[in-house]
Formats: sequence, C-alpha cells, structure tokens
Amino acid sequence: MKPAPFRYVAPTTINDAVRQIAEFGYDAKILAGGQSLIPTMNFRLAQPQVLIDLNGVGELAFLETSPAGGLRIGAMTRQRTIERSALVAKNAPLLHATMPHIAHVQIRNRGTVGGSLAHADPAAELPAVMVALAARFKLRSVRGERWVPADQFYLDLFTTALEPDELIFEIEVPPPPPRTGWSIQELARRRGDYALVGLAATVQLDETGRCSNARLIYLSVGAGPTPAPAAAAMLLGKTPDAALTLEAARAAAHQDIEPMADIHATAAYRRQLVAVLGQRALREAFARAKESS
Repeated sequence: MKPAPFRYVAPTTINDAVRQIAEFGYDAKILAGGQSLIPTMNFRLAQPQVLIDLNGVGELAFLETSPAGGLRIGAMTRQRTIERSALVAKNAPLLHATMPHIAHVQIRNRGTVGGSLAHADPAAELPAVMVALAARFKLRSVRGERWVPADQFYLDLFTTALEPDELIFEIEVPPPPPRTGWSIQELARRRGDYALVGLAATVQLDETGRCSNARLIYLSVGAGPTPAPAAAAMLLGKTPDAALTLEAARAAAHQDIEPMADIHATAAYRRQLVAVLGQRALREAFARAKESS
C-alpha cells in the first residue's frame, strides 16, 4: 500500500520546526528517522495531514560532553552515530553497548535517538536504557523549554508527556557515579527482532561493597519501560552474591512484572525470562561495579 495524501513541510531551523508543529497540532506527524512512521503510513495505520520533516534542522543533531561530565545528545542524532562513538563508550557505556541490539545496521543508520524515545514502543531498547541511566529530556515548543526526567516521560502504551506542540530537543545523560556497574540483556527469536523480554540494569556499590542504588528497567513486558522496584529494594544495603541476585531476579518476575501473552510468547515464558535475564544482568552489573572500585 501507499500512504494517504499529505502535505510535506521541511523546516531548516528549530524555531521554524516548533512553529509548524504548533500550527498543525494533531494533524501533523514529525518525521525523524522514519523507521517506524513510514511503515505505519504505508499501511495507513497513520494518516497525517501534514508531515514535518526534521532532517534539515541541523540544530537537532549533536553529540557532546555535558558540563557535569555526562552526555548531551541532540534528538536527531543517528543511532549509528551513538554506536560508533568513543565518547559514548567512555561516558555512557550502557548506552553504547545497547545500540547493536537495536534492529539492524540499516535501521540504525537512519533511526534517531529522539525519534525512538518519542515513539515510545514498549519493546524498544532506548526508552528503557534512558530510564535506567536516569536521563532527562529537554522538550521544546513555541512556549519555551522544559526538562522531563525519563522515568516521568512514559505514561502508557505509545503515550508520553509530550504536548501536541512539543518535540524532544535534547537528551542529557548524567555521568555514572563511582563504583557503578551496568548490563543490557535481552532475548529475541532472531537477531534484530524485537526482544521477547529485555532488561537494562544499573547498580552502585558503596565504599564497603554494599549495594547503594539499583535500577532494573524491563522492556517488552508492559505498556512501556517497566521498573522492578521490589527487586531493587531487596538489593539495597546488602553485599551482592549469587543467592541475593537470584532472590532479586525472582522478586522481579513474581512481584514486579505482569507480562502479557501474544503470538510470540506466553506470559509464563516471559515471566521465566524476566527471572533469568534479571539474574544475568545483576551478576554482570555487580561484577563491573566491583571492577570500577
């Protein structure tokens, strides 16, 4: 099929972009990488009256160190740029390690960081990773700018805190604290497919080797990035070992997560994956935290 008729506009500055978004509102769709939008338009699942193409807005494509030592990422930065960046590998290794899990190279060549975050697919890796990293997003409109923490940005299935006249302008990833470890785990039926279950985890150890902070954010098990608070709370104040990581992973599977069944996997199978991937992620994350001590 081919998309329904639409008007095409291509702003070249951020001010033009937000003005056009405000002008057309719900009648418009924003084109970033287009790896999700264009297929839905071709199937006529999305039929915007106006397509606002951001690819000419150079102000939205940047990657640099933040004043605090983290990262500043423009919304139109390509996923492949993140994957190949030594700066990202140094300042946000979890984000860097996640990129090869996203679809295929051809998709990452066009896909953008901001586009994936705004699309809010519950099976996408980047939303879960940004929540695990305690990132925040700068949103821009004709009314001005505002910052929204990643864990407050995702509201429901394909639903975010973005207002109709807003776009994501920048993503800020804070620098990892000392003695921080991380892990990205997922299982898919084929390489490049959406994960049946995935997990982005970050942990921090205090000077005595006890867990002082933990974030376990699952994907493909709910309406968006899904935290495991009971599992994280179980780790706090304790010295990690095999028995503790197993107990926390089981808590994630049986207390925190209510996975759904579909044509790809039963709910019971996904629950088992939550436990298995949770244990793997915690072992790896705590090992990295100890190495960085």
